[in-house]
Amino acid sequence: MGKLVDKLSDVQIRKWIKAGKPVAISDGGGLTFTLSKGGTAAWVVRFRHGGKPRELTLGRYPDKSLAQAREDARKARDSIQNGIDVARKKQIDRIERAGLHSFRQLADDYKKKTFPSLAPNTIKQRKQHIDKRILPKIGQIPAREVSTADVVSLVEGVGKKSISVAHLVFTAISEIFKHGVARHVVTANPCAGISVSAVCGKPEPKRQRLMLTEAELRTILPALPSIGEGNAKAVKILLATCTRIGELARAEWTHIDFERAEWFVPDVNSKTGRSFTVPLLPAVTEWFRELHTLACGSPYVLPARQRRRNKSHGGETYFEQRALNAMLNKLFVKLNKSGNPVRRFTPHDLRSTARSWLTSEYIGATVMVAERCLNHTLGGLLAVYDQHDYLTERRAVLERWTDLILACEAGRECQPTVGNKTARRSAMK
Repeated sequence: MGKLVDKLSDVQIRKWIKAGKPVAISDGGGLTFTLSKGGTAAWVVRFRHGGKPRELTLGRYPDKSLAQAREDARKARDSIQNGIDVARKKQIDRIERAGLHSFRQLADDYKKKTFPSLAPNTIKQRKQHIDKRILPKIGQIPAREVSTADVVSLVEGVGKKSISVAHLVFTAISEIFKHGVARHVVTANPCAGISVSAVCGKPEPKRQRLMLTEAELRTILPALPSIGEGNAKAVKILLATCTRIGELARAEWTHIDFERAEWFVPDVNSKTGRSFTVPLLPAVTEWFRELHTLACGSPYVLPARQRRRNKSHGGETYFEQRALNAMLNKLFVKLNKSGNPVRRFTPHDLRSTARSWLTSEYIGATVMVAERCLNHTLGGLLAVYDQHDYLTERRAVLERWTDLILACEAGRECQPTVGNKTARRSAMK
């Protein structure tokens, strides 16, 4: 009668591995050698618990030798005979070991597993909140020991400076714990039942975006050279193209097609994560050409102006967006001191100004075309069925808008252009 256990040998195993064909051969006593299609050799113990087939993985071959696998299988059989589900016990042990992980380890695993599916801007923002605000406070605490009180204390501290940031920080913590629950690192989410508004109070109403009036445009545009030629061109491009400051800041010269008069904004530079093409009018194309001269060979349309910024990024990079905010604030102060009052405005107000003017009687764009000019994501069925790019329509609308900008800058009269070619010609005189 053949032996019931210890039926395999190292010589046989090496032959099977060399052959490369999937196998599952028993050594006896439930111990089985397996070789997958991908060439992974491993040891498993097959047994029954509660009348159901179960399987315990012991490890890979040759990391775990034949002799070691037999010894581990013998110990597993002893436990099985005592009524223990060794496969379930291994799973519980793994979960308990995971529970000893610090919150920092859980956050690192969250970033590794989740960040690839998020938009670039979301990744940048969330990483900053995790690394700068969350980990310094609770990073070293075991993930399972982070309490609701810990979360409330952290959010409350951030909320004293900015309630809007507190909301973002709370979202980051909650998402990390949701990941932890799914990974069996924690058994519950301590963020459940917490309301940021209850902890920090309601935030102050957000500042409304401005629509700069014709009078303000006539004051601001001629004064732009006072904040520097590069800044002046950047402001006019933002105004004329309806784009976001971040999209222009990250633009590279490879994205600008001077022959086709188009600016391509790739996915990574778009806030929506969706690439789009911006038609450029002759005047706007010329502003880009002037910036190209000012860039002095940089790959960026608006290169960083300070050495320390390039140094901190390990090489040449794009300019700091806040620099333009500072320049516009400087312009605001100068104009108001000189008796030419305008409202304080930001780069994003240039975008809201453009959007408001597009559907005015001066321009006459439809809502659909205006929204496409701003690369807004259209909701509902429109987002599903209307895939038209409206490039021709957008170019026509932006032509009328650029005419208005040029007229305000030059101090020329401008009239409504909707269905009125005469008025349009007079605006360009």
